[in-house]
Amino acid sequence: MKRLNLENAGALLPAYLKNGNSPQIGIVHLGPGAFFRGHQAFYTDAAMAKAGGNWRICAVSMRSKDVAEALNPQDGLYALAQMEQDTQLSLIGSIAEVLVAPVDYAKVQARLTAASCKYVTMTITEKGYCLSSSGELDLNHADIAADLQLPDAVSQAKSAIGLLTQALWLRHRAGLPLLTLMSCDNLTDNGHKLKAAVRSFAANAAVFAKDVDFLLQLTDLICPCSMVDSITPATDDALRDLVSTRLGVQDAWPVKREAFCQWVVEDILPADQPAWREVGVIFTKDVTAFEKAKLRLLNAPHSTLAYLGSLLGIETVFDAMAQPQLSKLVQALVNNEILPSVPLVDGLNLAQYSADIFRRFENPSVRHLLAQIAWDGSQKLQMRLLPVIRDNLAAGRSVQLLALAIASWLQFIRLRAQQAQQLGEQAPALVDPLAPLLLATAAQCTGDARTDVPLWLALDSIFAADLINQTAFVSALWQAYQQLSPILNGASADLSQFLSGVDA
Repeated sequence: MKRLNLENAGALLPAYLKNGNSPQIGIVHLGPGAFFRGHQAFYTDAAMAKAGGNWRICAVSMRSKDVAEALNPQDGLYALAQMEQDTQLSLIGSIAEVLVAPVDYAKVQARLTAASCKYVTMTITEKGYCLSSSGELDLNHADIAADLQLPDAVSQAKSAIGLLTQALWLRHRAGLPLLTLMSCDNLTDNGHKLKAAVRSFAANAAVFAKDVDFLLQLTDLICPCSMVDSITPATDDALRDLVSTRLGVQDAWPVKREAFCQWVVEDILPADQPAWREVGVIFTKDVTAFEKAKLRLLNAPHSTLAYLGSLLGIETVFDAMAQPQLSKLVQALVNNEILPSVPLVDGLNLAQYSADIFRRFENPSVRHLLAQIAWDGSQKLQMRLLPVIRDNLAAGRSVQLLALAIASWLQFIRLRAQQAQQLGEQAPALVDPLAPLLLATAAQCTGDARTDVPLWLALDSIFAADLINQTAFVSALWQAYQQLSPILNGASADLSQFLSGVDA
């Protein structure tokens, strides 16, 4: 079977690519994973289909060659499957090329410093910003520390922040306008934190710090806050087979997601922008309310299901929601301890929004692996759960089920440490930037909350003093951790027996 490309794409080829047309690259995107391809690339494809423009995307991988090897032979084309009762397939043509930063660094810089490039979007996950627990650039982070010592602005940076600062300085020296930088990650106040990180890097890197004009120009850097939402499971062979059957060509890396898709952007973009507004992107003066609603009402229960479900041997979100008692517990978490902490959002009924999210979790066509959601817990939970705990403690509300969610994560790490000891290289990895520290802590644990909880709370990169000094939180965490220990110790792997002991 032929490989998908411009020549054999057939009727599904976007009109803006037909008859030899090829719009210029106007956007560089860092982190070309499945979510980006089902979300920002989808919206940009729709915007060009609607109104044209030179907005094709140069996608840049900061590490892996996998996406480049899959999409470059396909001229950047790939199939997007929207998985509901009837699967809808479309071809996305907004990606012009995929570069790999360690291999194509000079070319990446050339794309970023081209006059035609106006925007950089990014989905580099929370850990990609190299921030401290306080949300500021961590100058001691290994990649940041190394990049701060680079002798010039063309030497290869390891971090996204280093790369972006180099590009901005090179544009400044060439008399080109600054790029608009758009974080599309689940990071609270993502635009503000991104701008602060770039400015901090520039001020602390010798190669930039002496350029006062550049430092002043960075005060005008546009970094809108944003909120993104669409459940995007990992690609599997079943999807590849479906695409081959439907399209008659082989797609090395199609993407699937639910039909629901949302992108909320702070309304501060320059006038020169893709027609995102015309294809459903919401522009608002205040993204914070949308962001909190999504982080707390979708991401928080998602993470809770990921860790608690994994402990109970459940594979997907759909499977977890099919367990009545587990579903009841997570809905109780949201209704009793999360919803009261969410600020009102203009035009959004929060109770209905939450109910709709649970219906999305129950979509049988979207089998989202709990293991995938469980990645990078040390970064995610600081955005999804710990702020809710702080708000509830300040307001005198319960944190019992929130503490259970945190305890599930800690026991999940202990489970991974046990599996590593028993299975060696065959054990599932703990995917987390703090994995060595977390696994080393887990190795000291016994399963007894009296021993283990103080060890976990001593990790000040995760648990700040304002939490560990709160008796209500520590007591709830201790109780929840103790409840979960029998499952790992083999005394009880029965779902109903465990959940019957939890007051939901």
